[in-house]
Amino acid sequence: MTKHILLIDDERDIREVAEVALSVVGGWQVSTAASGREGIAKAIANPPDAILLDVMMPDMDGFATLQALRSQAATRSIPVILLTAKVQSADQHRFELWAVAAVLVKPFKAMQLAEQIAAILQWPTAS
Repeated sequence: MTKHILLIDDERDIREVAEVALSVVGGWQVSTAASGREGIAKAIANPPDAILLDVMMPDMDGFATLQALRSQAATRSIPVILLTAKVQSADQHRFELWAVAAVLVKPFKAMQLAEQIAAILQWPTAS
């Protein structure tokens, strides 16, 4: 069965590059959301196998989005991988508290993204 990953990122370019990389290299079904609120709605309506979540977003940042996802029964146990440009020690502590699957640093190498996620989640890839 094909894995489904939801990518939540406010940057259109990031969503487009990651969507292509994850669908072509990973062989996965990819859904995207441009905001935390949109991502939460999509995750509840059609729960993915994993969520790739940007930390720095306007309006509702990754931490607020993660908190909302963890508060819903339908999305509570979905593995979340954070995408961030900055990893500060205070943030690292927050990541540990929220029990995220991993933290990937931006900019990422698009052609290696699926392999990184597959290794973290122990998923097969299409390649």
